[in-house]
Amino acid sequence: MFAIILAADAAAGAETAVFPPFDPWHFPSQIFWLVVLFGTLYFVLSRFILPGIGNTLERRESSIASDLDEAARLNDEAVEAQKAVEVSIAKAHGKARETADKARAKIDKELATETAKVDAELDKKLADAETRIAALRADAMKNVEEIAGAAAESVLGKFGSKAGKADVASAVKTALGEG
Repeated sequence: MFAIILAADAAAGAETAVFPPFDPWHFPSQIFWLVVLFGTLYFVLSRFILPGIGNTLERRESSIASDLDEAARLNDEAVEAQKAVEVSIAKAHGKARETADKARAKIDKELATETAKVDAELDKKLADAETRIAALRADAMKNVEEIAGAAAESVLGKFGSKAGKADVASAVKTALGEG
């Protein structure tokens, strides 16, 4: 069956038609339309589309450049502001230290004055107390001499001895002076 089809095709082969797009008779019209379509495409691209893309790219590049310039300017301002803040902080620390030193000196001076005043009062009270103690000691010693004299007379009386008051007083003074 395949052989029959081949034989029929061979007989008709002399008159066989070529596929129309590959027929050389159609080449001039195909070339014409090819030139017309590519020319139109080139015209539309060169006049409308590519200038719009170019303008967009230029605007974008300009916008990026201006944004970078603005960012650099703002960065410089931020650095200057940071330096100003650091300077003001340093000044504030110095002023605070100076104020604290002045306050410390004033407090030390007041403390020294108050301490001197309290020391003077204590010295005065101590001197007064020593005077009172000396007076009380002298008074107590007088009483001790009298008591010792009375006790010595009493003891001598119990032993059956008698001594004069002057002898007892001189013996008590001698004993107190040694003790």
